[in-house]
Amino acid sequence: MSETRMMYFEKEDVLHLSISDEPEMGSVELGPNITVELNAKGEIIGVEILAASHFIRDSIMESVQAKVLRIPELQPAW
Repeated sequence: MSETRMMYFEKEDVLHLSISDEPEMGSVELGPNITVELNAKGEIIGVEILAASHFIRDSIMESVQAKVLRIPELQPAW
């Protein structure tokens, strides 16, 4: 296993997280624009995010909105 690396390709707006130098033997699309890369054992060796700037912006906005709009959980009266 090698050192984890993160690379951003600005022109293509692609974020790539590499956690191993092993050869990619397959991939699985987790959702729109998100793909995990797998080695021969089916272990994750990388993650690729297309339209990364939008994905990160939207993820941060959703997280902030959830915290700002959060209604306190009701506690039992007993």
